[in-house]
Amino acid sequence: MEDLTEKLLNDFQRNFPLNPMPFKQIAIALNTSTEVVIEKLKELQARGAVSRVGPVFSPNTVGVSTLAAMAVPGNQLEQVAEQVNTYQQVNHNYEREHTFNLWFVATAENQDSLQHTLDSIEKQTGYKVLSLPLLKEYHIDLGFRMDLNDRKDIDKVEASCSNSIPEVLTAEAQLASAEDLIEIIQSGLPLVARPYQEIAERLGWSEQLVIEKLKTMVEGGIIKRLGVVVRHHELGYRSNAMVVWNVADDQVDQIGQQLGMQDCVTLCYQRPRMLPEWPYNLFCMVHGRNREEVLECIETMTAGLSLGNTPHTVLFSGRRFKQRGAIYRKINQEQKH
Repeated sequence: MEDLTEKLLNDFQRNFPLNPMPFKQIAIALNTSTEVVIEKLKELQARGAVSRVGPVFSPNTVGVSTLAAMAVPGNQLEQVAEQVNTYQQVNHNYEREHTFNLWFVATAENQDSLQHTLDSIEKQTGYKVLSLPLLKEYHIDLGFRMDLNDRKDIDKVEASCSNSIPEVLTAEAQLASAEDLIEIIQSGLPLVARPYQEIAERLGWSEQLVIEKLKTMVEGGIIKRLGVVVRHHELGYRSNAMVVWNVADDQVDQIGQQLGMQDCVTLCYQRPRMLPEWPYNLFCMVHGRNREEVLECIETMTAGLSLGNTPHTVLFSGRRFKQRGAIYRKINQEQKH
């Protein structure tokens, strides 16, 4: 069972099967039954190791988002974090070791809605929100490897799709249907033998149309990856740091691409400077089993890329106040503020 858990978490964080019975295909690959696979995923989700089985959307493809920071007195941090967490638009909210000590990600359907949320948070908490939207991504892949048995070989199962032709929709219907589909799948696929059929029944579609629409979204880059979305802390990656750099504008692409290629870097992207409070324009996330492992990675890549003289700072994560998948559709109706 331990080996099955490892293979399930390693092999299916991406390339999730796009056919009517995806869990059966996974079960065949793992030499077990559909029922065992579904029950194992439900168990992992119940204990927090798996967030969901579903899509990770590429930034700013189905809505807009930003990384936001606040400088909050330490004795008020928990209270302010709880206030920020009440917003449905906020999906990640962390303490970090810095003057700007509260960092959260907010998403919305459009820029006006996002700005309204940030303004509302400022008004409710009484603290300024520093908004740092993504400008360019160099590497984004929040997949985390499990090594329960120190296994080095991973046999990936590629997504497979039926070749049947989906029903033809008008351009307007295609747009509306994509929005309806996103609303349902943004929190994950149902853990049943035929998840796409259950989604289709809710939408009044055919099962094959759901599969084809998902395939189109994956191939078009709207869905960055489709599969098991894990929680890194529960799987042993108990330390992480956001490393921010002040890089010359004419070098940011080159250095961003180099940082994104480092094994321990899970995210690397360009965000705007906000002078005078925030001089940094290149961000990368480093995850490790412990603080020493993270520091070792940072030291190695700083020396290896000759970045020792490049102004930078390391913001280790502290408390995790909120972590869940982003919600893009119909969040305005759910917002109470």
